[in-house]
Amino acid sequence: MRALVIGASGQVGGAIASLLGKRGHDVVGTHHGQSQPGTRALDLTDATATERCIADFEPDWVICPAALTAVDYCESHTDEAMAANRDAPAAAARAAAKRGAGFVYFSTEYVFDGTAGPYAEDDPVNPQSVYARSKLEGERRAVEENPRTIVIRTTVVYGPEHQGKNTVYQILRRARAGEPIRVPNDQRTSPTYNVDLAAATVELIELDFRGVLNVAGPVVIDRHAFALEVCAAFSLDAGLVEGVTTESMRQPARRPLSAGLTIDRARSLLRTALRGPREALEDMRRALESVR
Repeated sequence: MRALVIGASGQVGGAIASLLGKRGHDVVGTHHGQSQPGTRALDLTDATATERCIADFEPDWVICPAALTAVDYCESHTDEAMAANRDAPAAAARAAAKRGAGFVYFSTEYVFDGTAGPYAEDDPVNPQSVYARSKLEGERRAVEENPRTIVIRTTVVYGPEHQGKNTVYQILRRARAGEPIRVPNDQRTSPTYNVDLAAATVELIELDFRGVLNVAGPVVIDRHAFALEVCAAFSLDAGLVEGVTTESMRQPARRPLSAGLTIDRARSLLRTALRGPREALEDMRRALESVR
Protein backbone atom coordinates (compact mmCIF):
# COMPACT_ATOMS: atom_id res chain seq x y z
CA MET A 1 0.00 0.00 0.00
CA ARG A 2 1.13 3.55 -0.73
CA ALA A 3 0.12 6.06 1.95
CA LEU A 4 0.49 9.83 2.15
CA VAL A 5 0.44 11.21 5.71
CA ILE A 6 -0.38 14.93 5.72
CA GLY A 7 1.02 16.27 8.97
CA ALA A 8 3.64 13.60 9.67
CA SER A 9 5.60 16.03 11.85
CA GLY A 10 2.83 15.99 14.47
CA GLN A 11 2.33 13.38 17.17
CA VAL A 12 -0.47 11.46 15.47
CA GLY A 13 0.92 11.72 11.95
CA GLY A 14 4.41 10.81 13.09
CA ALA A 15 3.19 7.71 14.91
CA ILE A 16 1.11 6.62 11.92
CA ALA A 17 3.91 7.16 9.39
CA SER A 18 6.36 5.24 11.56
CA LEU A 19 3.98 2.30 11.99
CA LEU A 20 3.10 2.17 8.28
CA GLY A 21 6.80 1.93 7.47
CA LYS A 22 7.32 -0.85 10.02
CA ARG A 23 4.43 -2.80 8.48
CA GLY A 24 6.08 -2.65 5.07
CA HIS A 25 3.93 -0.01 3.43
CA ASP A 26 5.32 2.70 1.13
CA VAL A 27 4.76 5.97 3.00
CA VAL A 28 5.49 9.64 2.41
CA GLY A 29 4.84 12.26 5.08
CA THR A 30 4.46 16.01 4.89
CA HIS A 31 5.24 18.80 7.31
CA HIS A 32 4.29 22.45 7.61
CA GLY A 33 6.24 24.82 9.80
CA GLN A 34 8.49 22.30 11.53
CA SER A 35 10.33 19.84 9.34
CA GLN A 36 11.07 16.24 10.20
CA PRO A 37 13.54 13.92 8.43
CA GLY A 38 11.90 12.02 5.60
CA THR A 39 9.00 14.47 5.14
CA ARG A 40 8.28 17.04 2.44
CA ALA A 41 6.93 20.53 2.96
CA LEU A 42 3.23 21.10 2.29
CA ASP A 43 0.81 23.85 3.24
CA LEU A 44 -2.49 21.96 3.41
CA THR A 45 -4.47 25.17 2.92
CA ASP A 46 -2.90 25.48 -0.56
CA ALA A 47 -5.34 23.27 -2.45
CA THR A 48 -3.27 23.35 -5.65
CA ALA A 49 -0.12 22.23 -3.84
CA THR A 50 -2.06 19.50 -2.05
CA GLU A 51 -3.53 18.17 -5.29
CA ARG A 52 -0.08 18.22 -6.90
CA CYS A 53 1.41 16.33 -3.95
CA ILE A 54 -1.28 13.65 -4.18
CA ALA A 55 -0.89 13.41 -7.96
CA ASP A 56 2.89 13.06 -7.67
CA PHE A 57 2.83 10.27 -5.09
CA GLU A 58 -0.32 8.47 -6.30
CA PRO A 59 -1.24 7.07 -2.87
CA ASP A 60 -3.81 4.42 -2.12
CA TRP A 61 -4.67 6.29 1.09
CA VAL A 62 -4.34 9.92 2.18
CA ILE A 63 -4.22 10.24 5.97
CA CYS A 64 -4.79 13.74 7.33
CA PRO A 65 -4.16 14.36 11.03
CA ALA A 66 -3.00 17.91 10.22
CA ALA A 67 -5.32 20.46 11.86
CA LEU A 68 -5.57 23.73 13.74
CA THR A 69 -6.22 22.43 17.26
CA ALA A 70 -5.67 25.57 19.38
CA VAL A 71 -9.25 25.75 20.65
CA ASP A 72 -9.13 29.27 22.11
CA TYR A 73 -7.23 30.67 19.12
CA CYS A 74 -9.90 29.27 16.81
CA GLU A 75 -12.59 31.08 18.78
CA SER A 76 -11.33 34.47 17.55
CA HIS A 77 -10.03 33.27 14.16
CA THR A 78 -13.08 31.66 12.60
CA ASP A 79 -11.99 31.97 8.98
CA GLU A 80 -8.60 30.44 9.71
CA ALA A 81 -10.15 27.58 11.66
CA MET A 82 -12.61 26.79 8.88
CA ALA A 83 -9.88 26.96 6.25
CA ALA A 84 -7.59 24.59 8.16
CA ASN A 85 -10.12 22.14 9.58
CA ARG A 86 -12.84 22.11 6.93
CA ASP A 87 -11.84 23.51 3.55
CA ALA A 88 -8.27 22.21 3.28
CA PRO A 89 -9.09 18.60 4.27
CA ALA A 90 -12.11 18.68 1.95
CA ALA A 91 -9.84 19.65 -0.94
CA ALA A 92 -7.43 16.86 -0.02
CA ALA A 93 -10.29 14.36 0.18
CA ARG A 94 -11.51 15.47 -3.25
CA ALA A 95 -8.03 15.17 -4.76
CA ALA A 96 -7.69 11.69 -3.25
CA ALA A 97 -11.08 10.65 -4.66
CA LYS A 98 -10.03 11.69 -8.17
CA ARG A 99 -7.38 8.99 -8.00
CA GLY A 100 -9.50 6.39 -6.24
CA ALA A 101 -7.64 6.80 -2.95
CA GLY A 102 -9.21 6.55 0.49
CA PHE A 103 -9.06 9.41 2.97
CA VAL A 104 -8.76 9.55 6.77
CA TYR A 105 -10.03 12.60 8.68
CA PHE A 106 -9.42 13.03 12.41
CA SER A 107 -12.17 14.64 14.46
CA THR A 108 -12.90 15.21 18.14
CA GLU A 109 -15.26 14.68 21.06
CA TYR A 110 -15.85 18.45 20.88
CA VAL A 111 -18.49 17.87 18.18
CA PHE A 112 -20.73 16.99 21.17
CA ASP A 113 -21.92 19.55 23.73
CA GLY A 114 -20.65 17.63 26.75
CA THR A 115 -23.89 17.43 28.68
CA ALA A 116 -24.50 13.66 28.53
CA GLY A 117 -21.27 11.84 27.69
CA PRO A 118 -19.63 9.54 27.02
CA TYR A 119 -20.89 9.60 23.45
CA ALA A 120 -21.37 6.94 20.79
CA GLU A 121 -20.88 7.59 17.09
CA ASP A 122 -24.60 8.06 16.40
CA ASP A 123 -25.40 10.38 19.30
CA PRO A 124 -26.66 13.86 18.32
CA VAL A 125 -23.88 16.36 17.69
CA ASN A 126 -24.03 19.90 19.06
CA PRO A 127 -20.70 21.77 18.79
CA GLN A 128 -20.23 24.64 21.23
CA SER A 129 -17.15 26.42 19.84
CA VAL A 130 -15.65 27.56 16.55
CA TYR A 131 -13.10 24.76 16.74
CA ALA A 132 -15.82 22.18 17.30
CA ARG A 133 -17.92 23.51 14.41
CA SER A 134 -14.92 23.52 12.10
CA LYS A 135 -14.20 19.88 12.87
CA LEU A 136 -17.81 18.77 12.47
CA GLU A 137 -18.08 20.58 9.15
CA GLY A 138 -14.74 19.06 8.19
CA GLU A 139 -16.10 15.57 8.87
CA ARG A 140 -19.11 16.19 6.68
CA ARG A 141 -17.22 17.79 3.82
CA ALA A 142 -14.63 15.01 3.72
CA VAL A 143 -17.36 12.38 3.48
CA GLU A 144 -19.15 14.37 0.77
CA GLU A 145 -15.96 14.68 -1.27
CA ASN A 146 -14.72 11.12 -0.92
CA PRO A 147 -16.92 8.03 -0.45
CA ARG A 148 -13.90 6.11 0.93
CA THR A 149 -13.52 8.38 3.96
CA ILE A 150 -12.82 7.19 7.48
CA VAL A 151 -13.72 9.74 10.17
CA ILE A 152 -11.90 8.95 13.41
CA ARG A 153 -13.16 10.79 16.49
CA THR A 154 -10.64 10.91 19.30
CA THR A 155 -9.62 13.18 22.18
CA VAL A 156 -6.81 14.25 24.55
CA VAL A 157 -4.13 12.46 22.58
CA TYR A 158 -0.82 11.91 24.40
CA GLY A 159 2.26 9.74 24.13
CA PRO A 160 5.85 9.87 22.84
CA GLU A 161 6.41 12.48 20.16
CA HIS A 162 9.47 14.38 19.03
CA GLN A 163 7.99 17.87 19.43
CA GLY A 164 7.04 17.27 23.07
CA LYS A 165 3.85 19.33 22.86
CA ASN A 166 1.07 17.16 24.21
CA THR A 167 -0.47 17.50 27.65
CA VAL A 168 1.78 14.92 29.31
CA TYR A 169 4.92 16.75 28.22
CA GLN A 170 3.43 20.02 29.50
CA ILE A 171 2.79 18.45 32.91
CA LEU A 172 6.29 16.93 32.99
CA ARG A 173 7.98 20.25 32.25
CA ARG A 174 6.01 22.22 34.82
CA ALA A 175 6.26 19.61 37.56
CA ARG A 176 9.99 19.14 37.08
CA ALA A 177 10.42 22.90 37.30
CA GLY A 178 8.41 22.94 40.54
CA GLU A 179 5.69 25.09 39.00
CA PRO A 180 2.02 24.83 40.04
CA ILE A 181 -0.28 23.14 37.54
CA ARG A 182 -3.97 24.14 37.38
CA VAL A 183 -6.12 21.49 35.71
CA PRO A 184 -9.91 21.36 35.31
CA ASN A 185 -11.58 18.82 37.59
CA ASP A 186 -14.96 19.12 35.88
CA GLN A 187 -14.03 18.13 32.31
CA ARG A 188 -14.53 14.40 31.79
CA THR A 189 -12.88 12.91 28.73
CA SER A 190 -11.22 9.80 27.27
CA PRO A 191 -7.43 10.32 27.12
CA THR A 192 -6.03 8.48 24.11
CA TYR A 193 -2.57 6.98 23.70
CA ASN A 194 -1.08 8.00 20.35
CA VAL A 195 0.61 4.61 19.86
CA ASP A 196 -2.77 2.88 20.07
CA LEU A 197 -4.48 5.51 17.92
CA ALA A 198 -1.87 4.99 15.20
CA ALA A 199 -2.24 1.20 15.34
CA ALA A 200 -6.03 1.44 15.15
CA THR A 201 -5.82 3.85 12.21
CA VAL A 202 -3.55 1.57 10.22
CA GLU A 203 -5.78 -1.40 10.98
CA LEU A 204 -8.88 0.48 9.78
CA ILE A 205 -7.10 1.37 6.55
CA GLU A 206 -6.08 -2.23 6.00
CA LEU A 207 -9.74 -3.22 6.61
CA ASP A 208 -10.90 -0.57 4.10
CA PHE A 209 -13.33 0.69 6.74
CA ARG A 210 -15.66 3.57 5.82
CA GLY A 211 -17.66 5.85 8.08
CA VAL A 212 -17.35 7.37 11.55
CA LEU A 213 -15.62 5.56 14.40
CA ASN A 214 -14.65 6.57 17.93
CA VAL A 215 -11.03 5.61 18.66
CA ALA A 216 -10.15 6.70 22.18
CA GLY A 217 -8.94 5.45 25.52
CA PRO A 218 -11.30 3.13 27.41
CA VAL A 219 -11.36 5.16 30.64
CA VAL A 220 -13.53 8.27 31.07
CA ILE A 221 -11.73 10.46 33.58
CA ASP A 222 -11.55 14.15 34.47
CA ARG A 223 -8.47 16.08 33.42
CA HIS A 224 -7.32 16.66 36.99
CA ALA A 225 -7.42 12.93 37.73
CA PHE A 226 -5.50 12.27 34.52
CA ALA A 227 -2.81 14.76 35.58
CA LEU A 228 -2.47 12.85 38.86
CA GLU A 229 -2.03 9.63 36.87
CA VAL A 230 0.80 11.33 34.96
CA CYS A 231 2.45 12.30 38.24
CA ALA A 232 2.19 8.75 39.53
CA ALA A 233 3.62 7.20 36.37
CA PHE A 234 6.58 9.60 36.23
CA SER A 235 7.18 9.93 40.01
CA LEU A 236 6.33 13.63 40.07
CA ASP A 237 5.05 15.73 42.97
CA ALA A 238 1.27 15.45 42.77
CA GLY A 239 1.00 18.29 45.29
CA LEU A 240 1.81 20.70 42.46
CA VAL A 241 -1.42 19.75 40.67
CA GLU A 242 -4.50 21.78 41.63
CA GLY A 243 -7.96 20.82 40.46
CA VAL A 244 -10.00 23.86 39.43
CA THR A 245 -13.31 24.53 37.69
CA THR A 246 -13.42 25.21 33.98
CA GLU A 247 -15.25 28.46 34.67
CA SER A 248 -12.39 29.71 36.84
CA MET A 249 -9.94 29.32 33.94
CA ARG A 250 -11.83 31.94 31.89
CA GLN A 251 -11.06 30.32 28.55
CA PRO A 252 -12.61 32.03 25.49
CA ALA A 253 -14.02 28.82 23.96
CA ARG A 254 -16.61 26.65 25.69
CA ARG A 255 -15.47 23.15 26.64
CA PRO A 256 -17.63 20.04 26.81
CA LEU A 257 -17.73 19.03 30.48
CA SER A 258 -19.39 15.62 30.59
CA ALA A 259 -17.86 14.19 27.43
CA GLY A 260 -15.71 11.20 26.53
CA LEU A 261 -16.24 8.68 23.76
CA THR A 262 -17.58 5.13 23.92
CA ILE A 263 -15.49 2.60 21.99
CA ASP A 264 -17.77 -0.46 21.83
CA ARG A 265 -17.83 -0.31 18.03
CA ALA A 266 -14.04 0.00 17.78
CA ARG A 267 -13.55 -2.94 20.13
CA SER A 268 -15.84 -5.08 17.99
CA LEU A 269 -13.90 -4.22 14.82
CA LEU A 270 -10.27 -4.02 15.87
CA ARG A 271 -7.56 -6.27 17.20
CA THR A 272 -5.73 -3.18 18.48
CA ALA A 273 -5.94 -2.81 22.26
CA LEU A 274 -6.89 0.71 23.35
CA ARG A 275 -5.15 1.17 26.69
CA GLY A 276 -6.21 3.26 29.67
CA PRO A 277 -4.04 5.94 31.30
CA ARG A 278 -2.23 3.76 33.82
CA GLU A 279 -0.95 1.16 31.35
CA ALA A 280 -0.33 3.66 28.55
CA LEU A 281 1.56 6.14 30.72
CA GLU A 282 3.82 3.36 31.98
CA ASP A 283 4.52 2.43 28.37
CA MET A 284 5.23 6.08 27.53
CA ARG A 285 7.61 6.38 30.48
CA ARG A 286 9.55 3.33 29.34
CA ALA A 287 9.70 4.68 25.80
CA LEU A 288 11.10 8.04 26.95
CA GLU A 289 13.63 6.38 29.23
CA SER A 290 14.86 4.19 26.37
CA VAL A 291 15.96 7.22 24.31
CA ARG A 292 17.80 9.07 27.06
